[in-house]
Amino acid sequence: MPESTAGIEIPERYRHAVIPHIMVDDAAAAIDFYQRAFGARESFRIDAPGGGVLHAEITIAGSTLMLGDTSVAEAEAASFAAPAALGGGTSVTLHVFVADVDSLAERAEAAGAEILQPPKDMFHGDRTVILKDPSGHMWVFLTHVEDVTQEELRRRLAAVRPLPS
Repeated sequence: MPESTAGIEIPERYRHAVIPHIMVDDAAAAIDFYQRAFGARESFRIDAPGGGVLHAEITIAGSTLMLGDTSVAEAEAASFAAPAALGGGTSVTLHVFVADVDSLAERAEAAGAEILQPPKDMFHGDRTVILKDPSGHMWVFLTHVEDVTQEELRRRLAAVRPLPS
């Protein structure tokens, strides 16, 4: 049966995705945050022999996310880094479709997420919130509202951001 958000089918191109693997400074605390903020469920966890989390997997709205501690020897050997080690920036933003972006945003903010863009209907047909988690990772949560043709998408985008003459 196709997955849906708010009764509208998730677009086919988003159903099967690359599985992100993020690195954090405290994976146990990050998993706890993701459970409280995003309703994540932990699938499994492999603790490192010297302490910390070598590897864990969680699901958020049916999407799998892998994560682990940067302080674990295997991670250090492969030169994985958390956003804080990169000066607080990140080159990756994680997108997840959910049934109710507004309630997720409220729950995430109460759990400690920084809301960068409050939920709003966007030109591309999705209600969207952008936030940063306490580990420094950027997230975009979306509730699919309507299917938009490429022609309509271009028209709406031009209305939002006029093209230079």
